[in-house]
Amino acid sequence: MKKYISLVSLFFGITALAQQAPAPAQSTAVRIINGTAHLGNGEVIENSVIEFEDGKLTMIADATTVRLTAPKGEVIDASGRHIYPGMIASNTTLGLVEVDAVGASDDEDEIGEYNPHVRSLIAYNAESRVVETMRPNGILLAQITPRGGRVSGQSSVVQMDAWNWEDAAVRVDDGIHVNWPRSFSRSGSWPNYGPIEPSKDYDEEVEELQQLLNKGKAYGSTDNPDQIDLKLKALQPVLAGEANMYIHVSGEKAVLDVIAFAKANNMTSNIVLVGAQGAQDVAKDIAAAGIPVLAGRVHDLPARDDEDYDMPYKFPKLLADAGVMVALENSGSMERHQVRNVPFYAGTVSGFGLDVEKALMMVTLNPAKILGIDKDYGSLEQGKSATLFISEGNALDMRTNKLSRAFIDGRDISLDTRQKDLYERYMEKYSREK
Repeated sequence: MKKYISLVSLFFGITALAQQAPAPAQSTAVRIINGTAHLGNGEVIENSVIEFEDGKLTMIADATTVRLTAPKGEVIDASGRHIYPGMIASNTTLGLVEVDAVGASDDEDEIGEYNPHVRSLIAYNAESRVVETMRPNGILLAQITPRGGRVSGQSSVVQMDAWNWEDAAVRVDDGIHVNWPRSFSRSGSWPNYGPIEPSKDYDEEVEELQQLLNKGKAYGSTDNPDQIDLKLKALQPVLAGEANMYIHVSGEKAVLDVIAFAKANNMTSNIVLVGAQGAQDVAKDIAAAGIPVLAGRVHDLPARDDEDYDMPYKFPKLLADAGVMVALENSGSMERHQVRNVPFYAGTVSGFGLDVEKALMMVTLNPAKILGIDKDYGSLEQGKSATLFISEGNALDMRTNKLSRAFIDGRDISLDTRQKDLYERYMEKYSREK
């Protein structure tokens, strides 16, 4: 009897925790009319008509300039609403950790300092409760990135409505992530920090990175190596310019050293700076090298004691004004749960002087270009993936970002979450007590 009760309890427990099934493939054409379309490339169409079929955009036009035929499928009237391309969250650990206190659910940080062969994609949990909370804010794609060590491993780009990691994959192993040594450090701990001083081991640690690349080049020049070295083999796409090297770095000196490192290794075309806090004074050097930046968390404190209080808010604009391609990222404390706020980071940047459509590009087309997925994602253009959403208002404003529909590759995805279920449940409870 006890065994029977246990089995029944297990069944209902599993049922209660069951995940939403991903949406099926698009089966009928969709036409969206009368909405304001923000294309993600800086352009806006006030009275738009958007059509997509078989997961691809077939028309994006001003409704006043085209003659429309009878619709073949569903028609969505988006009067008074706004249409956006699916937003992209760069440099996230979504799906790599579920519960911080449970070691078995933590796959973001592999043992060891140099792990270029570690792949985040195979550890990605597409059924994570946190992943589903991205969709209601318009984040439909994300770069899944490992953490830790000097070389953390390889990231991949996924879409946010999938059965498993294979189903989620959009771009596999798009690049390797390197944590650049700190050129300056501060002794002590909070609240008794010591003075900021040059790091004694900085030059040695940079040389170790250079030696790793040298070994990778030597390994790649051998047609049939006697022994397979997984770490050096993983470097080959980066050395060939087929994948990015994302260098997580902060401080002017370190940024300039990364630029010199990129030039010395003929890698300026596939180096990406991540974070880059404190680099506003060398923005022109970054632009001259043609290196893009995934700018650090906007809703944050200044990186240095002597910085303007609003530096994190205006930092992306300062880089963009210098000619740097900028996308926004969110690494830091409680980063997985904070990723949903990336659209509002763009809104804050627009509130500190950047044109709102250019700010939108920092979470749509710019990250798509940096991650190498702009052929299909990042903007509303004919022939691209029908990955988009309809919002009741400005999607960059947390007060008006309220999605009514969202599509990934033309699939009509759910916007429900566990949090929404709990909200509705307890609203019902307390409404009965009035």
